Amino acid sequence: MTRTLVAYLATALVLVALDMLWLRVIAPDWYQQGIGHLMSGQINLVAGALFYLLFPVGLMIFAVMPNLANTWVNAALMGALFGCFAYGTYDLTSLAILKNWPVGLSVIDIAWGSFVSAAAASAGRLAAGALS
Repeated sequence: MTRTLVAYLATALVLVALDMLWLRVIAPDWYQQGIGHLMSGQINLVAGALFYLLFPVGLMIFAVMPNLANTWVNAALMGALFGCFAYGTYDLTSLAILKNWPVGLSVIDIAWGSFVSAAAASAGRLAAGALS
């Protein structure tokens, strides 16, 4: 139980830290230029908190825990795939149904989702491995 909790906390911490850097420092202008007309003036904290609580659970189930007997590289690869599929679902659905959704933003966002998920899954796997 402790190993799983530590792995989850490491996964979530890295995800939140990197995503805050991305959303607050690196990419806000890209989102504003691309989808500013859709963005709310207020952040929905409940929805955001639910994402940052639940997404690491998916990374744990599909990338971290299945790779405890493997290296962190395996967890990173599976995390990247999980992120690619999850962010891809959002971005490609947005491209399919929303008028003027920017293709370039979708490509960047899917790449980001793959990267941040790989990093978070790696952190979770390394934290779990440190306790074995």
